[in-house]
Amino acid sequence: MPAFDVLRLGSNEGNGYGKQLNLLFAASGDLRNVVKTLAEIPSSYNEPVTVTVNDRDFDIVARNAILLLIALVLDDMDEAIDCIIHIWYSALIRRSDLEILQQRIRPLIESVCAKVKGKQSTSILAKTFTFGQRSLRLVLQKSSWDDLLAYMSVPAGLTAEQANRIRVACTLAESRKDYRHRQWLMQSPSHRVAKERFRQDGVLLPFGSSRDEFQEPNPTLYQSIDIWPMKDASDPLSGWSPKDVEDTSSGPATADIYGKLFYFLRGLLRSFILQCSKLHISFRLFHLDFSDLNTHLEPNYFSRIEVSNVSDNGYVGIHRTVAMMAPLLQGPLVNRHATLITLFMNAVDDTMTQRDRLAAMSPQSQPTRRLLKYLPINGPPEGSYDPAIIKMSYARANVGRYDDVFDRFMKKMAFSEIEEFLSMAVKDKHTVIDKWPYQLKLRPGQPGAQEEFDRVLGACLSGTERYVEWRRTKMYREEMDDEAINELVENMIPWDLWR
Repeated sequence: MPAFDVLRLGSNEGNGYGKQLNLLFAASGDLRNVVKTLAEIPSSYNEPVTVTVNDRDFDIVARNAILLLIALVLDDMDEAIDCIIHIWYSALIRRSDLEILQQRIRPLIESVCAKVKGKQSTSILAKTFTFGQRSLRLVLQKSSWDDLLAYMSVPAGLTAEQANRIRVACTLAESRKDYRHRQWLMQSPSHRVAKERFRQDGVLLPFGSSRDEFQEPNPTLYQSIDIWPMKDASDPLSGWSPKDVEDTSSGPATADIYGKLFYFLRGLLRSFILQCSKLHISFRLFHLDFSDLNTHLEPNYFSRIEVSNVSDNGYVGIHRTVAMMAPLLQGPLVNRHATLITLFMNAVDDTMTQRDRLAAMSPQSQPTRRLLKYLPINGPPEGSYDPAIIKMSYARANVGRYDDVFDRFMKKMAFSEIEEFLSMAVKDKHTVIDKWPYQLKLRPGQPGAQEEFDRVLGACLSGTERYVEWRRTKMYREEMDDEAINELVENMIPWDLWR
């Protein structure tokens, strides 16, 4: 899913907010939401920020820690930005990038490993790295501290040529050829060329830039000499707003989509690093299962909690997600704008009935009529596998509207009863991210409508992705000191604010 700003301070607390902000990315994946959020904090905000990042996948935690350390350690901003881009996204990196890992980052980890050498492998150990008014606290098992060192050394014997063969065997596998062609069908001709090139060399650069310097396998990705750890369709473009990337200038090469992404990331990371240098920022990184996280964190503390799609029924589910996160979110007397953000990627598909699907596919249905305005039929199809038919089948979801389907899902999952049991309510009006951020906003025929359709279709966004924002409705009695309770009694409002 594309990154988004989980704060949107101006639309919530206000640009002049004068209190500390505490952000929790409880099932973070990579750092894209962290980077996007911090980069977009208004320049008028000058209070401390605490950013807590957790994931249960150690590969993710290790890479997140390394990228943040690069941002905090290097004094040369341009050097830091390009190093972060390539450590994050490129399969092969420059010698200078590897030297930063081995000479600037590895010694920090080695010093910790030396100090905890005699500890049990399962001991939980924390280390805070301080850089002026910025800090990074990393909480790992002793064995994971030792494992972290491997992410800064290329596996013995692995050359760039071998690394590329391993990767290409996955990204250009003959057995996946049909899947690639179906994906290319959704792209413009120039984007097909760019995407094929990225699958071939895995280096995130403008199309015409030299790859000669990129001769070192990225050790944060290659942990063995015979495995490429990513899926064949993994693509850095999928983590960012397709419109933001498209709107970024790539110079004369106006159709260079990875060049656009490269320059977009350069600008965003510059803003991120500038914010890190200006603000009093404390990062905390955990390697925990989501269900264990609430026992390690402060109650009534976080201004925003973002949980990705663990709330989907196939994962933790909405009831357990809200139950575990509610005590961590700031209550209404602390911050009435505090928000828990949940994502449902599967709820619409899981809730739609066969009758729903058949109705949407009817030639006279509104979705079909709308779809034909974006993808007009120019002649009879050559068969059931005609490219035009396949493209229409993929694009059909993008022209649908799913409010009624999601309403059924919320009723089935008893969203309205969650407030009674957990003192958490769905926000009527979203103030952080749109409910349906990737549904088409323009009507067919409006200026920019075809471009919007092509953009979301090419980005493999279906329009069924649904965010739900939650707020605390009550304070818990144990969260309130005597002064707060007295103030509440003096200014009693019609509903009870604690339980």
